[in-house]
Amino acid sequence: MIALTLVVVILVVFYYYNTRTFKYWHERGIKHDKPIPMFGNNLQNYLMQKSVTQVAVDMYWKYSSEKVVGFFRSTRPELVIRDPEIAKRILTIDFPFFYPRGLNPHKTVIEPLLRNLFFADGDLWRLLRQRMTPAFTTAKLKAMFPLISSRAERLRATITAAAEGNSRVLDARDIMARYTTDLIGSIGFGLDTDSFSTENSAFRKLGYDIFNVTVPEFIIGVLKEIFPEATKHLHYMFKTEKELINLVNEIQRQRNYEPSGRNDFIDLLLELKKKGTIVGESIERTKPDGTSEQASLEMDAELIAAQVFVFFAAGFETSSSATSFTLHQLAFHPEVQKKVQNEIDQVLTQHNNELSYDAVKEMKYLEWTFYEGMRLFPSLGFLIRESAKKYTIPEINVTIDEGIGIIIPLQALHNDPQYFEKPEQFRPERFHPDEFDCKDKKFVYLPFGEGPRACIGARLGLMQSIAGLAAILSRFTVEPAPTTLRFPMIEPKSSIVQSIRGGLPLIFRKR
Repeated sequence: MIALTLVVVILVVFYYYNTRTFKYWHERGIKHDKPIPMFGNNLQNYLMQKSVTQVAVDMYWKYSSEKVVGFFRSTRPELVIRDPEIAKRILTIDFPFFYPRGLNPHKTVIEPLLRNLFFADGDLWRLLRQRMTPAFTTAKLKAMFPLISSRAERLRATITAAAEGNSRVLDARDIMARYTTDLIGSIGFGLDTDSFSTENSAFRKLGYDIFNVTVPEFIIGVLKEIFPEATKHLHYMFKTEKELINLVNEIQRQRNYEPSGRNDFIDLLLELKKKGTIVGESIERTKPDGTSEQASLEMDAELIAAQVFVFFAAGFETSSSATSFTLHQLAFHPEVQKKVQNEIDQVLTQHNNELSYDAVKEMKYLEWTFYEGMRLFPSLGFLIRESAKKYTIPEINVTIDEGIGIIIPLQALHNDPQYFEKPEQFRPERFHPDEFDCKDKKFVYLPFGEGPRACIGARLGLMQSIAGLAAILSRFTVEPAPTTLRFPMIEPKSSIVQSIRGGLPLIFRKR
């Protein structure tokens, strides 16, 4: 009898623990699906049936007359934002209330590689951001372009060699991943990774391992959401963490732990370390008079490795995803591809047939085409924030507490006919300045985010992507291969960055 009573008590406590927040949105009058104990509204994602982005998109369209939609990621209340004006408040106007991304559920137990600019919150994020911004100035980008140009030429040479062989069918996703891997190796690490000629390049494998989420890793992620306290010491990135830290330490050792004059990302971080303690105004703590307290940060070896990790991961996956999907769309829209190629030919003719910084800046139609690819399939399918303190949303007069997750579903906003006429059509002209109202669309079209936490490397990513596309399309026309799917399948295990299942096979035909 005692044993039975104990079992009942345990079950009751377990049920209460896993449903304790489920009245949150009902009490605030926010529409939402009925949550399932332990899983909330996220069961399809936990069962690897739909990606995080796909689940958010479903909520967006299911409640099409609402400004916001309630959601439960396990027991964590989150708010899906459907209204651009509310998105504007969160990302810019009332940013001090929403500066965290909230990707680290434990403020005191943070995995080493997650102490980076993308995942970090609070003072750690603010101090890193203010010191790393100088790495992406216009002057720095111009200085980097010869490296981009040389890698773009390698990309073109690799495709040329393949097109002269027996097979002209290449996986656009893989070839663009090798291009971005080589670029990051050079710009970030000062290394010649040679990902094109070396089939099993260690650097290419590193990029693959970071984003190839295994079932055990996926399960760890699910457990961290459902049982955050019990799993706070479990690590996500046990495959790549040791490799990356060893690589960064070896590069630093080769440079005698001093800036080498290469002006790459490692040099920037070594310069930060050499300057000593980073000091700035706290975003988390204030004095009694309301002014900010002082915050400080020591740039140690572990913190350097964390920034290198996000530089590699963010640059590798987002650019290769966006460029390969753009090529995929051009393969199915030959009339658009011809316009792109005509512009590339005209611009290169005016620049001695050299792919220069100025030439890339003049390729406006190609830029619109790339924007249109990111509209249809943004690499980041959603933006994520977390409320840092209690906040009342004026548009709906609803107050949310500290720690509530915020999801802005870019995939849905970018494809909403309310904002983009015939959104299913691939039409780069919609980004012509005469048609695209930046003020009107600023908080609808957000492939690089917006506000203080917008992508710090957006201009670098755009430049390297346009250069890579120009290098290919100046010599080749892309066409669908026999195995090419018109509408590729989304990888349901993909999280923040969307990925395609099975690659993007295309025919690369010499012009």
